[in-house]
Amino acid sequence: MKEAYDFLRDCGTFYIATEENGQPHVRPFGAISDFEERLYIETNNQKKVYQQLVKNGKVEICGMHDGKWIRIEGTVKEDLRREARVAMLEDNPSLKSLASPDNGTMTVFYFDDGKATIYSFTEAPKVITL
Repeated sequence: MKEAYDFLRDCGTFYIATEENGQPHVRPFGAISDFEERLYIETNNQKKVYQQLVKNGKVEICGMHDGKWIRIEGTVKEDLRREARVAMLEDNPSLKSLASPDNGTMTVFYFDDGKATIYSFTEAPKVITL
């Protein structure tokens, strides 16, 4: 899991695909956390992406860095604990101007299960279980 986390961190921006009524939705994300050996993402519970994640936790992430790309597929679950939100803010200080662990809108999701695959044009794919 740490290798997938490090790869996404190096990407800076990565893209998350969700689904609503059979229609895929893709949007850029950049905040991740490695909390309790799980990969976490962060969003605001007032956004459509939040509603989509709650309704259908199956997601896919894609990001590219240094001639390689990663695809992460799996299921995410919301973590309502304050400690998880604090960890996200500690790992992503730039969020502190936008979010607070106690503002009632910041929320985090973790990969409950999934796999990450790192690809390149010159090496065999590497699969990482989350």
